[in-house]
Amino acid sequence: MTKTKKERKMMRRKVLDALLRFLIYLCAGCSVLLLVGLIGYVLFRGIGAVNWEFLTSVTSVLKGTVGIAGNILNTVIIILITMLIATPIGVGSAIYLNEYAKPGKVVTLIEFATETLSGIPSIIFGLFGMMFFGEKLGLGYSILTGSFTLILMVLPLLTRNTQEALKTVPDSYRSGAIGLGSGKWHMIRTILIPSAMPGIITGAILAIGRIVGESAALLFTAGSAKLLPKGFMGLLQKPLQSGGTLTIQMYLSATSEGDFDTAFGIAVVLLVIVLCINLGTKALTKHFDVTRKD
Repeated sequence: MTKTKKERKMMRRKVLDALLRFLIYLCAGCSVLLLVGLIGYVLFRGIGAVNWEFLTSVTSVLKGTVGIAGNILNTVIIILITMLIATPIGVGSAIYLNEYAKPGKVVTLIEFATETLSGIPSIIFGLFGMMFFGEKLGLGYSILTGSFTLILMVLPLLTRNTQEALKTVPDSYRSGAIGLGSGKWHMIRTILIPSAMPGIITGAILAIGRIVGESAALLFTAGSAKLLPKGFMGLLQKPLQSGGTLTIQMYLSATSEGDFDTAFGIAVVLLVIVLCINLGTKALTKHFDVTRKD
């Protein structure tokens, strides 16, 4: 009788395990199918619009061309300005919070403010950036205004990812380096940061992904101009001028202009950029993991 009960219990457990395994595979399959369906539909609608002229020219009624070269340049400039300013501030803040600051009300307040900033809708950042950077500081609709606004948006992401990366470094690394006579900053620079580099790079790549995909905040701050600068001096002056990114142009093409072929063509370009970002993240993370183990 006891044996029969055990057999029934084992049978129920096997059935439950099989059911849960089926549900897990079903969820994973649905995720993959959604991704494949989304990418397939975008490629089907937009791949025909992507060619060399589309990538290297700007839209001109007089010349009869449709291109996004100006939008690509604007996107690259915004990424560079934002990351050059946000990365050292975010990484430095994380190092301070994790290695120097003593637990207390100040640290709790900073972490609470960081978490709150990461949850604020991007359109609110855009409104603030337009009024403060654009109006108060007199930058107007410009790439610089958009970049300063995006810095506020990606700082929480960079700070939290760097913090989590630093927390994964074993305490034995710290105590061992200090025990050998290393100063705290020398230990952070030579031991902690290289060990946490995969997580820091992941945070930076995620921040770039958010910059590339942002549209609401940039509509309020950067504007929608899509012309290429004339000459080297024009390129230097570009940050102070209005500039629409790829996402802004995709939005305008699909809504104001009703040009869905161009919109889907831009979507294809954005998908390729995101794919390259993900592949780059994996390659860099793998490289630093191997370096750390060696």
